[in-house]
Amino acid sequence: MTGWEVAGVPVQIRRSARRRTVAVQVTPGAVTLFAPTRVSLAQLREILDARRDWVAGHLAGYAARPPARPAPQSGQRVPCLGEDLTLHLDAARTRPVRIGDTLHLPAQNAEATLTAWTRRACAAPYRALVQEYAARLGAADRLSAVHVSDTRTRWGSCSADGSIRLHWKLSRAPTEVLHYVALHEAAHLLELNHSARYWAHVTRLMPGWPAHRAWLKEYGHTL
Repeated sequence: MTGWEVAGVPVQIRRSARRRTVAVQVTPGAVTLFAPTRVSLAQLREILDARRDWVAGHLAGYAARPPARPAPQSGQRVPCLGEDLTLHLDAARTRPVRIGDTLHLPAQNAEATLTAWTRRACAAPYRALVQEYAARLGAADRLSAVHVSDTRTRWGSCSADGSIRLHWKLSRAPTEVLHYVALHEAAHLLELNHSARYWAHVTRLMPGWPAHRAWLKEYGHTL
């Protein structure tokens, strides 16, 4: 034990004869230095001190995040495409069904069922939204398909063949944020980059887009 800390979090050192480089790993409430056996403690301390601000920043970011979304339960309100739905879990039910503003779910595997239902519910609205923006941009003929995605790192994507994907969790975001991502990807039908010409297309249809992008950066992890 070294007794080293960053922002009150103890630093662990894990050595290996196979390692050739030093790596710093930050996870919620933990900091780990992975190092070759030949690297001295003094050298490791220099590396840690050089990255102290970076480590502290990540620890603060983890601490600021809310706890994981609770498991679905009866009475819980869930945003979906600009509406608030109330969940009702039923042990006798085998498939989900929406009645008015209530979404009835099987009590068993409720979370997986809710995700699957939401992805299906997003398909048609996402397609219509992207088609609308593609048409307003004059790029309707370049759009080949719209899909609902579940990637970990991207809210949306546009491929060279005109296929656009939007993450299903955007259905829980404010409507204007969903619209921004749809426009963002539709604009790539004209410019498959983030050049000044690209942003001109986005700004023409949505001058306030920076606020929506900022919302995603700050609150996207809560969706």
